[in-house]
Amino acid sequence: MKNVFKVSLLAAAVAFTVGCNAKDEPATTAQTQEAAAVTFKSDNDKAAYAIGASFSRYVETTLDKQAEFGMELDKEVILEGISDTLRGKSKLTDEDTIQTLKAYDARVQEAAQKAQQEAAEKAAADAKAFLDKNAKAEGVTVTESGLQYSVITKAEGPKPSADDLVTVHYVGTLIDGTEFDSSISRGEPVQFPLNGVIPGWTEGVQLMSVGEKYKFVIPADLAYGEKGAGPIPPGATLIFEVELLAIDSQDAKDAPATK
Repeated sequence: MKNVFKVSLLAAAVAFTVGCNAKDEPATTAQTQEAAAVTFKSDNDKAAYAIGASFSRYVETTLDKQAEFGMELDKEVILEGISDTLRGKSKLTDEDTIQTLKAYDARVQEAAQKAQQEAAEKAAADAKAFLDKNAKAEGVTVTESGLQYSVITKAEGPKPSADDLVTVHYVGTLIDGTEFDSSISRGEPVQFPLNGVIPGWTEGVQLMSVGEKYKFVIPADLAYGEKGAGPIPPGATLIFEVELLAIDSQDAKDAPATK
């Protein structure tokens, strides 16, 4: 299961120092001033406190992640276990501790897998409902592959083939409206070989003439599938508004320059 080890308390028990690399919220001015006012008897005391703080931050982050899929532990009991063990009074043997954490980690993985499966099923249902509704919208055409498109700006002119380089401006969003990419926001159009992008783009942009702007609704199987990519979650249906600015022959790009 992807990233399950990151939410494992067994991992926290044997590798808590990675908490030093955790991304914390920026400290407020008051917190910074309070920290500056604290003094320690020695550098060793400060280091000891830092170890405790690092461990606590890591465990807290772990607990928060587990709580997202219904696994919650009592922090006071965790503190009791830390205190007892540091004082040599642990209620569990080392073997009991390892076996208990292994069993708990198995339950965490099961809960995480269940939560991930439920999220995937909901995402698939939401995507289907969106696609079904959009397919019936005025001006929308659905191709044999399942690609949906509508014309925003009409123009007459050449259309690219899959082997061409094209230059476009575009904005990409998820079906909930979240923008994940935009050449317009970057202020610079993008050029790419049309046969080197997701299938929905390869098919859709070939329908366009230079100067046209289309809206594409691309099902997951014509986009990034069940793996997703970067900010695009697994199984995501994508919406793109694309303006075709130019077509450049791939052959012309690869040919030697002549005068």
